[in-house]
Amino acid sequence: MVITPSLYYLFSPLLMGIVGLLADKFKVPRARDAVAILISLWGLISVWTIYNSGVAVGEILIFSIGGDPPLGACFEIDAMSIYVALSATLLSFLVTVYSFNYMEHDTRLTEYYALLSALTVGMVGVAFAGDMFTMFLFWEMMGISSYSLVSFRKDSPGPIEAGFKYMIMGSVGSTILFFGMAMLYGMAGTVNFAQMSSVLRDGPMNIWLYLILALLIVGFGVKSAIVPMHTWLPDAHPEAPSTISAMLSGMLIETALYALIRVIYVLFEPSIFSTTMAVLAFITMSLGNIMALRQNDLKRMLAYSSIAQVGYMLIGVSTGLTYGLLGTFLHIFNHSLMKGMAFLAIGSIVHETGTRDINGIKGISRMMPFTTIAVIVSFLGLGGVPGTNGFISKFILFNASIGAGFSLLAVFGVLNSALSMAYYLRVIMTMLNSDISEGLVAKEAPFLMVGVTIIMSILIIILGLYPSPIVNLASEASTSLIDGLSNYIGAVI
Repeated sequence: MVITPSLYYLFSPLLMGIVGLLADKFKVPRARDAVAILISLWGLISVWTIYNSGVAVGEILIFSIGGDPPLGACFEIDAMSIYVALSATLLSFLVTVYSFNYMEHDTRLTEYYALLSALTVGMVGVAFAGDMFTMFLFWEMMGISSYSLVSFRKDSPGPIEAGFKYMIMGSVGSTILFFGMAMLYGMAGTVNFAQMSSVLRDGPMNIWLYLILALLIVGFGVKSAIVPMHTWLPDAHPEAPSTISAMLSGMLIETALYALIRVIYVLFEPSIFSTTMAVLAFITMSLGNIMALRQNDLKRMLAYSSIAQVGYMLIGVSTGLTYGLLGTFLHIFNHSLMKGMAFLAIGSIVHETGTRDINGIKGISRMMPFTTIAVIVSFLGLGGVPGTNGFISKFILFNASIGAGFSLLAVFGVLNSALSMAYYLRVIMTMLNSDISEGLVAKEAPFLMVGVTIIMSILIIILGLYPSPIVNLASEASTSLIDGLSNYIGAVI
């Protein structure tokens, strides 16, 4: 395929860096912020343009670099790729708009916006990659930019420590992933997904393939925050700017989960890994919710909540069914909205009050009513309350697990959702308390910060009452992976 202007978006971090340097030189910082918003909007429009250039009618778009597949690196873009890229660019756009006010008192904003752009491009590249080599390059781009953003506020030791821990764990995960990729190359003679699938998928399993599967689960599982590879996340979230927490929980861990789904479904029959995924789903959602229940730090609580949400998504992965993956992909988008907004709304509270302590925000609803509404809507969605988009995706996930023979997993999923409401309601009741915490003084967050969270609240409710648009996109994504696998392979072969 001939390269389209849309793919030039992948060079946006470089453009953002140049614009930022010029803005600093000519002392027009707001111009840099405005361009950052336009670049993030460009990403969203670019992905939508690619979708309408053929993917919307079932086509698979291929763009190769350095020769034809399977020898050259390539993008292979189908409905599943577009779905994840669209989720990432939408959240990135909302976060960038929110950053206009949230980050105005910080320095080094050229670096911040360039890294945020690189993080988003890394996610899009992982989604579009048609081979392990290309995916690994964008995987590292996503990782390095996120390590830097976690430790962005380096004037205190907390962010540096959290960023360093995340970097160490992420690097170990990438190394394990690289070993798995090397073994795949040794067995298949290529790292192109389609070519590897045609060589390995229909053959008998042996100890080396089981080892490769384990390496892939661990390698991708670190950034997916699957228990027990999750320990970086609760440390990274409290120390990162809330905008970056929104990106990490809202989309980075989901992009990593997408990469795991893409690779294992292309290389292995679902029956080989379904029980393993079911066990990981149970452990991940249970530990995440239990640990969230014990937290007094708002952002740390949300971090453990994100781990629990990954557990729900793994339920769909374990089913091996198109319907189950529909639930997973639907929850990926819904969670990006719900958890992204939760971190942004809590970020507004921290921005105005300077505290992350749950007990320190008693009665905050009187001072920040719109932000309180946003928090309540996001928490109800995360808990799966009917009328929110979270209910729709959880309903599908639990139904699919019953259909796949994992009825007990569905029961545990419902119980975990009920358990999660305990810590969500604790925060809500604290915010609505008639008493006010001693020394608490605050006002409503700036217009753009409040505006972004209110828009996301409206989307959560609309997609809960009228979910058809996003359900249709998620259905295309899941169908392209299960029913359209032969087309995905055949497009390259």
